[in-house]
Amino acid sequence: MKLNQLADRPGARKDGKRRGRGIASGLGKTSGRGHKGQKSRSGVAVKGFEGGQMPLHRRMPKRGFKNPFRKDFVVVNLGRLQAAIDAGKLDAKKPIDAAALAGAGLITNPRDGVRLLAKGDLKAKVNISVMGASKTAAAAVEKAGGTLTVKAPDSGTGKAQDAEAE
Repeated sequence: MKLNQLADRPGARKDGKRRGRGIASGLGKTSGRGHKGQKSRSGVAVKGFEGGQMPLHRRMPKRGFKNPFRKDFVVVNLGRLQAAIDAGKLDAKKPIDAAALAGAGLITNPRDGVRLLAKGDLKAKVNISVMGASKTAAAAVEKAGGTLTVKAPDSGTGKAQDAEAE
């Protein structure tokens, strides 16, 4: 067998329907769309329409609640923080905050603040200032000899206040 002898088996590839090519083709004139009406026109997709019957998405009950005031934090894990320090992107001697993390490429958009989580190990002694942290992350930072400052958002003004994490 040679490369120029390779071919599909007969019937493996099927030609597409050639619509609108005369009445003898069986798909001429209206091209299989019937006569008139919305569905015979181009650019129409009637999603969810069930012929006048109440559509499924309106028959189902509404569930849940979406809090419009929920804070949207960016998550940073201790392992990624240590990797950035090892790579020389972050200086462990300087204070680490959202601006420093963005400069190191760990986050792109700080949104409502940074939340520190405990996935991975932290060996460096660091001074971190974030908007939120898990208890295990706070314990890991303290164990490594560093300090963690958690800025709690003020209830009325939306401005951040400093609160030491113990």
